[in-house]
Parts: sequence; structure tokens; C-alpha cells
Amino acid sequence: MQPDQEVINRWTGSAPFWEKHREIICHMFAPVTQALAEDAHVAPRQVVLDLATGPGEPALTLSALVGPEGKIFGIDPIPEMVAAARRAAECLGATNAQFEVAFADHLPFPNNTFDAAISRFGIMFFPSSLDAIREILRVLKPAGNLAFAVWHFAERNPFHYSLSRVIDRHIDSPPLAPDAPDAFRFANPGKLLKLLHEAGVADARERLLQFTIQAPISIEDFFQLRLDISDKLRGKIAKLPQPQLAEVKREALASLSEFSTPEGISFPAEILILTGSKHSST
Repeated sequence: MQPDQEVINRWTGSAPFWEKHREIICHMFAPVTQALAEDAHVAPRQVVLDLATGPGEPALTLSALVGPEGKIFGIDPIPEMVAAARRAAECLGATNAQFEVAFADHLPFPNNTFDAAISRFGIMFFPSSLDAIREILRVLKPAGNLAFAVWHFAERNPFHYSLSRVIDRHIDSPPLAPDAPDAFRFANPGKLLKLLHEAGVADARERLLQFTIQAPISIEDFFQLRLDISDKLRGKIAKLPQPQLAEVKREALASLSEFSTPEGISFPAEILILTGSKHSST
């Protein structure tokens, strides 16, 4: 399947902002990275694949876990994201992390290369998630593990809805097609699990992870961060005249205020973690 050019364009425009906010994003989603590492049984000396790595996460966090005798490969279809990941790796001295431009359904690696493969909020945007899962199984070693994180329902995640609901009151937002590449494509329990079974993943499982998204930033800074990293929200905001934009910001900050603490922002969050492995006889 050909890559969705619209999705590629959206993420290309967002790449500079993901690099700008990389450390805060890393902090906010550290519990997800930890869950993926644990469920994929990432360990020292392993060779691990991070799909849709963006500006280098969770790959760079996991590079410390696999250690100098291990190796992390991060792939992303957006050249600007990969360039940002390489800059971050150089800055951090992560010599065991390597980043390449590649699509999940056409991986530039030999069969049986990786001990584990993970993806944090990436598989929802793959043009064909089924083809990608099969390709991931190809490059996993026999009995190698995979773990994917996807968002649960939007209404369970104020990280998303606290701002999007305000903007949608001011701008009409037509509903998406059921399988459109979107953050909540696999929010329904069982939907992605069914694809894992269809692709031939062994011992495929799904679990709900409830955690807290925290960051030492103000609600004003969070408002700007969300607009920066979301092409969809930036696009909607750009259509508003200045007086209406000021009203949207006022309403958004009011909505966000309940998630403000003396230490910064704090959101309850829910995601699904999908895990499985490659058959040992493959």
C-alpha cells in the first residue's frame, strides 16, 4: 500500500515542534515507554526496533536499557523526524542508537534481526497496519516480542479532549472514516488485537493501562505545546479570526485549569497496550 501523503505532510509540518518539545514529551509519556519496555521484555544486549520513533523516542530512552552491548534502531517515514532523532542521539552520546527513514510495512532489515519491536502511538497512522505487523514479524527473531501502545477512547483522555472540544465548538469538524489514520483509530478494545491475530502474532494480548501524564509546565505552555505538535489543531486554529482565537484560548485555559497543580499539569490517561511474539518455529 502506498503511504498516505496527507499523513506524511501533516507529520512533516509537525517535526520541528516535536523536536522543540522532545524533552517534555519524553517526560509526559515516560510511563508508556516503561510499559512497552516491560511488556516487550527489553533487556541489556538486545537489538530493538522502535517504529515511528519521531524525534527519537522511546528509542533513546531504551538505548540506556539495552546498554553499550545492545543496539536500538529507530525508523520513521519523515526525514525531518529522523534528522531530529540523530541530533538528539549525538547530543546525548547514544552511540548504540541508529535512525533510518523507513516505512513500517517495508523495513530495510534482514529476516530475524530483532529481539523486540515496539511502537508508541505509531501504529494508528500506518497506511496498512496489518501489512506492518506482518513485516515486523518478519524482522523479529523467533520468539521475539512486540509491544504497541495506542490511545483508548478520547473521552477518557483529557490530554486530547480538554483542547479539542473547545476548538470544535468554534469550527465544524466532520467525522472521520472508521479506519482513517488518527490517534483513536484503535481506541476500541479488540480492534487492533484482531489484526495481531490475523497477522499471525503468537500469544497476542491486550491490556488497559491507566496512568498520569505529568509535566512541570503551566497550562499556558501546555496550550501552546498541544497546538505545536498537532497539525490538525494548528490547521483549525489558523482558520479563526484574531478575536475568535482569543476567545478559544480563554475557553481552553479555563478547561485546562482543573488539570493544573503546583508542580505543573497533570492529566489522567488511558491507553491500550498490545503485546505478542513471533512463533518460535518461524
